[in-house]
Amino acid sequence: MITLSVVVPVRDGERFIADALTSLCRNARHDFEFIVVDDGSVDATGAIVEDFARDLPGLSVLRNPAPVGLADARNTGLSAASGRYVTFMDGDDWLAPGYLAQLVEAIDGLGCDFVRADHVQVEGRKRVVHRAPLARRGAVLDPRDAILPENVRTMVDYPYAWAGIYRRSLRDLLHFPGSLHTAEDRPWIWRLHREAATFAVVSLAGLFYRRMVSGSLTQVGDERQLHFFDAFDLVFKDLEPEFLPKAVRNFCALLAHHLEIADRFTPALRARFEERGAHMVRALPAELVSESVARMSAEREATLRALVPDLPPSPHIRVRRDREETS
Repeated sequence: MITLSVVVPVRDGERFIADALTSLCRNARHDFEFIVVDDGSVDATGAIVEDFARDLPGLSVLRNPAPVGLADARNTGLSAASGRYVTFMDGDDWLAPGYLAQLVEAIDGLGCDFVRADHVQVEGRKRVVHRAPLARRGAVLDPRDAILPENVRTMVDYPYAWAGIYRRSLRDLLHFPGSLHTAEDRPWIWRLHREAATFAVVSLAGLFYRRMVSGSLTQVGDERQLHFFDAFDLVFKDLEPEFLPKAVRNFCALLAHHLEIADRFTPALRARFEERGAHMVRALPAELVSESVARMSAEREATLRALVPDLPPSPHIRVRRDREETS
């Protein structure tokens, strides 16, 4: 019987996929399976993965003849998974030895639907531990209770699917919106916290996340970035009123962040991005947007007020805050 399925989507990952798979070799167990989804790679990714067939027990490879995107590549891996639990790893990241066994031990011991963990962000030689934004560790909690309050960073501001382990019996809650080619993790994490029954956070930081990798979706400036708005349409759809202030703040902070780095867009795409952003801001409750903007840094407030000049001033005293919710 398989205890854990690890889903690894990758596209044109020849630079880093060997590091990822080597780290999985150092985590292998007879009851673990590793499902690599080659999402239409045209480089040497497929050949490199094949080279690991003898070294990584439980390895299987699924290939998409043409790229379908990260969300559907993950969904393909989920459909093939047979483990009691499932986790994710991107093809340009890697794991510390023994990390997967620690994740399994954590969720086995806690008995909850899913467990979230910390991670290590990597930029060149720099290593920084990023903690999941919940101080209470090792306790089984209601995921809905970790969505609020709206004015601080909470678990829905930590959307990374690879920072945790999940019961495969959650089924559809683990599937990603296949229509999205970026920001797919935003509606995913909101739905998970709104609909799952139990979760916990543990102090494990065994996944190493490469940031600022050229070609990653966080770096590209093509039309896929417009899916950010589609993702938040899904977040806002049928959202309970109690969570609306948090979702508005989440959206506004991320919109300001995207506008700050909009130099990666062509002029035409930037115009479309700004048009959609302004339209979506105006469709949200004005008092919630105004309150959210007033709690941001002065720079971000100026950015959003430049986008929507008719945004009313906040009725409350302005609260200066550092930048947050940017990744």
